[in-house]
Order: sequence, then C-alpha cells, then structure tokens
Amino acid sequence: MDTLLLILGFVCVVAGIFGSFLPVLPGPSISWVGLLLLYLTDAVPNNYWVLGITLLVTVLITVLDYMIPAKGTRKFGGSSYGVWGTNIGLVVGLFVPIPFGFVIGAFLGAFVGEMIYDSQDQKRALKAATGSFLGFLASTFMKFLVCMLFLGTFIYVGWSYRALLF
Repeated sequence: MDTLLLILGFVCVVAGIFGSFLPVLPGPSISWVGLLLLYLTDAVPNNYWVLGITLLVTVLITVLDYMIPAKGTRKFGGSSYGVWGTNIGLVVGLFVPIPFGFVIGAFLGAFVGEMIYDSQDQKRALKAATGSFLGFLASTFMKFLVCMLFLGTFIYVGWSYRALLF
C-alpha cells in the first residue's frame, strides 16, 4: 500500500507542476495532495506542521492566482474580457503546434477579449492585454515555484525515509 501511495503522490506532485501552467488544473492543490499521500504512508510519520504550512501556502497561492491577472488587467486599464481572453487563449495556444503557443495564445486572447469589449480603442486593448499577460506570467511563475518547492519537499522526505519505503 505504501508503494501505491508513494507512486500516486509522485504523480500528483508532477501533475501539479504541469497544472501550474494549465488553467484547467489546480497545480498547487494537486501537488499538495501528493505531499499528503506521502505522509499517509506507514513509513513516513505525520508532520502536521509541514502539511499545515503547505496547505496554507496552497490556499494563499490559489487565492492570489485569481487576483493577480485581474489586478494586472485593471492596473493597465482593462476589463474582465481581457482576463477571460487570456485564459481562453492559453487553452487554445496549448493545442496550436507552435513553440510557446500557450504564451502567444494568452497574449492574443487578452487582446481579442479587450477588442470585443471595445473595438474602437486598439491602443487601450493592447495596453490591457499587456497587463493581463504580465499578471498571467507572474501568477504562473508563482504557482510553478510553489509546485517545485512541493516536489523538492516530496523528494527530500521520500529520500529521508527510503529505507522504510522500499
């Protein structure tokens, strides 16, 4: 059973890293579940401090993930159309076979969203799309860092108890 929990935990932590880039998957939350699965094994003793602090970080990052792109868009004079366009463009960009399609898609989606909101002011749409895009990049980078920290914690704890796990 420990081996199954270890494998599932590792899969969750790695899926969380991919989820930090994909808006469909809650990256830090999935990574935290991976840590929880590791601590549910019989070989690794429960450490409620680690689980509690990482859960708090996960909740904080999840809240900030929704706030940062919207704040970036608003700061640069945009609307919620730009935020929605960023997310839709990101998903579309994932399936377009070009390098960095998700980045290009996020920017173009924000621009198109702002043009739908106000088709007369292209300069404002470009500025708002830039704000939304920068907010998206900041949010994604923050989620990626947290997920990598969770991966490092998973590997460190797993390695520390390797004699009992394997």
